[in-house]
Amino acid sequence: MNLTPAEIVAELDRYIVGQERAKRAVAIALRNRWRRQSLPAELRDEVAPKNIIMIGPTGVGKTEVARRLAKLAHAPFLKVEASKYTEVGYVGRDVESMIRDLTELSVSMVKAEMMARVREKAETLAEERLLDLLLPRRAQEPFSSSSLEQVTPDASYEATKDKLRAQVRAGRLDERMVELETQQQAMPMIEVLSGQGLEEMGINLKDMLSNLMPTRTKKRRVRIAEARRLLVQEEAQKLVDTEEAVAEAIRRAENSGIVFLDELDKVAGREGGHGPDVSREGVQRDLLPIVEGSSVTTKYGIVRTDHILFIAAGAFHVAKPSDLIPELQGRFPIRVELDPLTREDFVRILTEPQNALIRQYVELLKTEQVTLRFTPDAVEAVAEIAMKVNAGTENIGARRLYTIMEKLLEEISFNAPGLPGKELTIDAGYVHERLGEIIRDQDLSRYIL
Repeated sequence: MNLTPAEIVAELDRYIVGQERAKRAVAIALRNRWRRQSLPAELRDEVAPKNIIMIGPTGVGKTEVARRLAKLAHAPFLKVEASKYTEVGYVGRDVESMIRDLTELSVSMVKAEMMARVREKAETLAEERLLDLLLPRRAQEPFSSSSLEQVTPDASYEATKDKLRAQVRAGRLDERMVELETQQQAMPMIEVLSGQGLEEMGINLKDMLSNLMPTRTKKRRVRIAEARRLLVQEEAQKLVDTEEAVAEAIRRAENSGIVFLDELDKVAGREGGHGPDVSREGVQRDLLPIVEGSSVTTKYGIVRTDHILFIAAGAFHVAKPSDLIPELQGRFPIRVELDPLTREDFVRILTEPQNALIRQYVELLKTEQVTLRFTPDAVEAVAEIAMKVNAGTENIGARRLYTIMEKLLEEISFNAPGLPGKELTIDAGYVHERLGEIIRDQDLSRYIL
């Protein structure tokens, strides 16, 4: 999507409150990807992505900024935690697996887009298969000299089929059961082995042996509505050119892929570690070639990481970006510090974004025909309580609002099915009535809020 940095920031503003510096940094990084694609071929490969480190406490919007950016870019996006990886030679995932996961996501994304493009044709083919199940064609009758005897059965069959087609399209047969044949390969042991780390060595046992295992046909009795969905999916998969989809997916992963590397501060630290910390610097050194640009073997082919955008994040309370090995620091030229959230930010988070928390609860209860209204002083009270609890316990940023709102509306949510047509107003008095005692007892608030 060809958006200007200002347009990208405006889109992010719809979902994320504040953090203007972070929004501007990722907007520029995304625009630079479009600019790079417009360069002459000989220069295009020389322009490296401007990787970003976002520094800030938990719950201030680091992950949300990266996730919304990927949606805007329609790009393959993978969120991973740096602390889940270990240095080669230790038990755990190796860093190359993140590129294999990104490629898998890209393939799924491209195949879904291609299936959407052929859906109309797939629906037509699926409808014909479904009608054949509902009205099997009779075996060819012996030749007769009378042309009338040859035409009449076919004409009757087509007329009946047309009636059935009209009923299927109108949904009048959706609840009728039909027997459907599906193909599957039974490989439970291979599934188990595939999850035991073989994929980390570049070995995908399931793919290697899938062609050797016989395909079994299994008959299922399903409703026509479900059969139609399954047949449409099956026909769409047949219409998609797998080789073309994989080639496009690899190209997209290499040129548009975004890896969000969370908790980078957990692997910050240099030599001299012992015990659980022994592989911290090793993880950084393993990350370095991936971020710098290397070739990773996946089951779909070689994927180059030269132009994948890496957005790292961490609280960096104890460690600092300068504690990373110098080579890795140099691969993240853009540093953005996110601001701690204020009470005013909490008020805005509750009310302003398109996915505002209060709006979510209002819409959820509307499904029970219950109208929920929040007064401005109630919103202020919730924000004030979130600030106090964050200050008195662990500061988890905006995530505290989820805990508080859930506790606040617990009774209403439980009783909502028995209150259709009711209109409920939440004011500051109700907020303090439900949460006041918990706030006053700091030990209790540590467990409940």
